[in-house]
Amino acid sequence: MANLNVKFGNIDFKNPVVMASGTFGFGKEYNEIYDIQKLGGVSSKGLTLQKRDGNNGMRVWETPSGMMNSVGLENPGIQGFIDNELQFFKDLDFIRIANVGGGTLEDYIEGVKLLNNQPVDMIELNISCPNVKAGGMAFGIKNEVARDVVKAVRKVTDLPLIVKLSPNAEDIVGMAKVCEEEGADGISLVNTFKAMAIDINKRKPIFENVYAGLSGPAIKPIALRMVHEVCKAVNIPVMGMGGITTWEDAIEFIMAGATCIQVGTANFINPKIGLDIIAGIESYMQREGIESLDEIRGIL
Repeated sequence: MANLNVKFGNIDFKNPVVMASGTFGFGKEYNEIYDIQKLGGVSSKGLTLQKRDGNNGMRVWETPSGMMNSVGLENPGIQGFIDNELQFFKDLDFIRIANVGGGTLEDYIEGVKLLNNQPVDMIELNISCPNVKAGGMAFGIKNEVARDVVKAVRKVTDLPLIVKLSPNAEDIVGMAKVCEEEGADGISLVNTFKAMAIDINKRKPIFENVYAGLSGPAIKPIALRMVHEVCKAVNIPVMGMGGITTWEDAIEFIMAGATCIQVGTANFINPKIGLDIIAGIESYMQREGIESLDEIRGIL
């Protein structure tokens, strides 16, 4: 009998399929379509200390084998999440991950403090956010800047801490090592790739911010390579993501070393994709006589 349970550090997941931040809200809408408690976990919409209305103009743009987004972290703020969303979120039987971003180091620290003693199981630290005090460069570009964030947040919470890495980092393997050194319990990667689209009729960029984040199947081979490199370099578990749309994709990421996988853009193609991936993994394991995913994890 195939056993889909996985252990991510000290956290037990019923299966390795997690819905990625920003593509699943807080789960309410999808729960009207299927029982989302069949998932291994959900990473919340990206939360910031203060409420954000998000970006103006175009927010989503379809590309060949993918999509670009410039949503701008629209969210109710961490206190708004606690007051208005957490009651639903906390009553669900899966691993609840709060994704936290910020524009300053202080934002991260104060935001994570608010989540202490709240019914969330893990913090996912999104360091792809622009550092407003450093001219807009993301915290996750340079290793030593990322080190400062992880070190500071680790000091203010005992919750399991995973750090979400940007593929735009100067040295993603080195950054993963820095996060491990500063006490991260795990790594998730990759976030979206910095990209651009132009309206040739208007002769201007599609997005008001000019650049946006590229996701979807087009990025999968690069994301898979980065996950493989990071898994080989660190001794903490990894959540792999980036263009996963099928159960076969999920198995590839697990074979590359990922303990869990996250599914993002595919939710917009098929709202029930999580169930399909779980069923596909289970069927594959039964067909191949695999009792535990530990047997194939990191075999490459």
